[in-house]
Parts: sequence; C-alpha cells; structure tokens
Amino acid sequence: MTDVPTGARHVLILGGTTEARRLAARLADEPRLRVTSSLAGRVAEPRLPVGEVRVGGFGGTEGLARWLCEHQVDAVIDATHPFAGTISFYAARAAASVHVPLLALRRPGWVAGPGDRWHHTDSLAGAAALLPGLGERVFLTTGRMGLAAFAHLTGPWFLVRSVDAPEPPHPPRMEVLLDRGPFTVAGEAGLLRRHRIDVLVTKDSGGAATAAKLTAAREAGIPVVVVRRPPVPEGVPVAEDPAGAARWLRTVLG
Repeated sequence: MTDVPTGARHVLILGGTTEARRLAARLADEPRLRVTSSLAGRVAEPRLPVGEVRVGGFGGTEGLARWLCEHQVDAVIDATHPFAGTISFYAARAAASVHVPLLALRRPGWVAGPGDRWHHTDSLAGAAALLPGLGERVFLTTGRMGLAAFAHLTGPWFLVRSVDAPEPPHPPRMEVLLDRGPFTVAGEAGLLRRHRIDVLVTKDSGGAATAAKLTAAREAGIPVVVVRRPPVPEGVPVAEDPAGAARWLRTVLG
C-alpha cells in the first residue's frame, strides 16, 4: 500500500474500463483521498490504473461488504463495463448493507444515426436468433465470454474479435482475431472488406474506442445487431464521465 495521509477518505473504484482508469488518474492528486482500483482479473494483461490496485473477485455480496468494512471504504464507484452486470448488483447490495455511498459510472450508450441498420435485442441468445435472417459472414465483437450463445449456429461463418483467446463452446466455423481498441474507421472498413462481412454483432458498450466499427458498417450498408446493456441497479445514481463522478465524490465526502 502506498503512503496516504492520516484521515484520508478511502474510495474503491470497481474498474477495468477506460473511464475507471481516467477517474483513478483524476483522483491521484487529491491528497485527502486514498484510491483503490479493483480489477476482476479476466484479462490476461489488463491496462493498469495509477495508484493502488487489487485483482480478483470479492466472493459475492457478503465478501464485498466485508472488504468494505475491513478496509474502511468511504465511497464506492462502480466503473465496470456496462455489461458486467453481476458485480454491479453485488456492489449495490453490499454498499447498501454497510451504508457506504455508491455511484455507477457509465459511459453513454451508442445512438443510431441516419443510414444505420440496427436490430436491437436484449441478449446474446436473441442476437443469435436474429442472425440467420441477416447474414452469413458475421463479425462478432461481443467478447470471448458469451460465444456459447452462438455455438449451435452451424451455417454462418464468424470472425470473433477479443482481447484474449476464447474457450469452447463456440461456433464451429470461426476465425479468431486477437486485438484491442481503439480502432479506426479505415481499419474497420478494411477488415469488413477482407473478410466479406455481411452482418456485425456488438454489445452497446458505448464509448469511442470501439465505435469505429459502427461507422464502417453504416458506410458499407451492413446490418448491425446491437445487444442492449442491462440496467443499473435501482436506486444507484449514475454519472456519465469521470468529471461527474469526481463531483459526486465531493458531495458525498464533504
């Protein structure tokens, strides 16, 4: 643990996103704060934020509540990926049980524009059900954890992009592209052409780092299946950027 001044308020950032890293950097120069960033440990070589970092799960709601008490946490900011729903609900229940204020930091979702051919669904299973009517060569950018939802589709060919290599079960006709954003429109357009992609599947993660594929799909006239993000737990306030999260901290910590 790094040296912190006596009486510093302890802030836990549930991280793993660009916004979480930016928030940790923003708070690093606050002398009255001690900031710990927590990463789930699902990525082999994560981009680490500045300051204290812990890696791994907490053991569910009770484990997280216990950690908050043992480490005297004064505020929690859930800056996990918009689709990391389980930890968000653990955090909401744990923070409420030990009376620690909690904020969700969520980047805004993507919004369709003129020329977009988007098909929305609430789940990966729903996305898989839509594919047979939309295309045969699929660019799948939903991450390595949900490929089982597409494993039964023997007809389409999939280009799967993820940071780490996926594990079975997965579609039988598949090529894996290991890469990490940010991506450019020109790069995404070239990828669509080279692989003759005729449908894109993505989660509404929002943000600029991976939005270029949507522009490339629009320009190519390719339909996009967009999986809606799960809701933030009821009653949890939301900030859309690190500046808003910092303002919330000033309010709740005084």
